[in-house]
Amino acid sequence: MRGHTTRAASRRTPRSTVIRRRSRDQFQRDESEHRVNRAIRISPVRVIAPDGEQAGVMSADEARDLAQEAGMDLVEVAPDARPPVCRIMDYGKYKYDQSKRQSKTTTTKVELKTIQFRPNTGEHDLETKLRHAEGFLNDGNKVKMVMRLRGRERAHMGRLVEQVGAVIEQLNERYKDGVRILNAPRGEGRQITAIVATAAS
Repeated sequence: MRGHTTRAASRRTPRSTVIRRRSRDQFQRDESEHRVNRAIRISPVRVIAPDGEQAGVMSADEARDLAQEAGMDLVEVAPDARPPVCRIMDYGKYKYDQSKRQSKTTTTKVELKTIQFRPNTGEHDLETKLRHAEGFLNDGNKVKMVMRLRGRERAHMGRLVEQVGAVIEQLNERYKDGVRILNAPRGEGRQITAIVATAAS
């Protein structure tokens, strides 16, 4: 009878009391990150100075003190070495430089940038707008050129289309790689538009 009670109690044991071991992968550290400053637990460590010279083997506390005196961080760069290798560096600057390098390797999104001018835009103002266009082309973007028209100016559409073509020719002469016309100048209501890109695109 007593044995029967024990078996019944065993059956009533809630499943929530069962503790399962986590897989080893759940505890693994992201290798793209570094242990920094107080996160470095192993001691001693081999320390590399900011100038790349060996500073020797010392306790993690001593290494952190050296980094603090230099106004920098202690960063674990070779955790699998024995002892682990740590470097004194500006970790914030290191992460910033890494993100800049990564962004350069990603594909740049081509955008359509616009410059606007009028039939009577002065030479100095037009020069400024052409410099902006050059900057857009340097960044790999396309440039939409828009000449705004007012009142009776639309009656001279043919001549003004040619004027926009002349502005494109100016850009072509001054831009180092030359430009390619994607959409030739044409009238669209109260404006004349054209789209250009670098000749190499």
